[in-house]
Amino acid sequence: MGPLVPDIISNEFNFIIAIIVGMGFGFALEQAGFGSTRKLVGLFYGYDFTVLKVFFTAGVTAMVGITLLNHLELLNVDIIFVNPTFLWAAIIGGAIMGGGFIIGGFCPGTSVVAASSGKLDGWAFVFGSGLGVFAFIESYPLIKDLMVAENLGDLLVFEMMGISREVFALIMVFVATGAFIGVTIIENKVNHRATQWLKKDITKYSIGVGLAAITVLLTLVTPTRSELMNQRIDKKLASSENLTQTMDADKLAFELINQYYQYNVIDVRSPEEFEKFHIPTAINIPLDQLHQPENISRVVQNIKTNVFYGNSAEQAQRASLVVKYHGRADNIALSNTASEFNKLFFQLSDRAPENKHAHETYLFRKEAGKKLKVIGEAVANLDKPVVKKPTRVQGGCS
Repeated sequence: MGPLVPDIISNEFNFIIAIIVGMGFGFALEQAGFGSTRKLVGLFYGYDFTVLKVFFTAGVTAMVGITLLNHLELLNVDIIFVNPTFLWAAIIGGAIMGGGFIIGGFCPGTSVVAASSGKLDGWAFVFGSGLGVFAFIESYPLIKDLMVAENLGDLLVFEMMGISREVFALIMVFVATGAFIGVTIIENKVNHRATQWLKKDITKYSIGVGLAAITVLLTLVTPTRSELMNQRIDKKLASSENLTQTMDADKLAFELINQYYQYNVIDVRSPEEFEKFHIPTAINIPLDQLHQPENISRVVQNIKTNVFYGNSAEQAQRASLVVKYHGRADNIALSNTASEFNKLFFQLSDRAPENKHAHETYLFRKEAGKKLKVIGEAVANLDKPVVKKPTRVQGGCS
């Protein structure tokens, strides 16, 4: 179930769902007639384009669904695996697959459907597929260089065309519609039938195409959840109303020294800036990634109070408002920047000020810097595995 695992669906239950979905998919293929070689090879001879229509419909439906879920930020398309393109392997493999499809009348999936319904030609094809897999495994050392030749990486058609995912989805909806009309005309001509467009069929297909096109168009003209959230946050920051409570560097240092375990300190700068310097015990979640589900789950919790800091007080406020938007209200924004905190506690001059109040503050910061380093090292070591040194076991009475 892809991105739903393991946060929503467990790995174990995912296998059960896969079995159920597989059975349903096999049943649908059989009911569509895909257990028959005549039905399948009709695509190549022009008398039956059911295969093209079914799989084109499935592909466009999935594409529209992914586009919508990505727009609603219910699906992170960045974690969907895309098979890398090995050009020569794709060309040669496609030719072998296509030739086998025409000669045998099945593709691997439909051969299993036919075999499951007891058809001998389906069983023969499954057996032949097994022999092909075995032959590929045994000959792989000889062809491995060809398999990885012309590695073009993870190619996406809309990126190669220089257009957005949504525009490409809209184009494909109309391409599919044109293909359906074209193959219907070809199919009727080969079967010597007159092409007639009944009013009920036109209405039915128009509704389907219209719904798909409108869905994609809505993703083009409406803001995403993140864009809507940022618009609201911009208004709050501009008006300075309902902002998160703040904490200065001295107060944060005091709290971390005495009860660091009650605070979830979050650095919203880039990973490179975080590596150069960060407040001890802090974790790094860049501001532009804070809204992602895997990061929100780390900050929307009821155990610790979140303290955000970055390169500016506004950046910290924005981060706290993002988390508040997702359901966590008790956030704190640090009024000092990361560089200011570094100068106050870790880059102090050796010469203490003569003013009494300033001198006391200087001593506090100098001592706090030392304690914060110790706490930071202790917390960092908690994430490291325990290294056990092997010892020689002495037997007997020694």
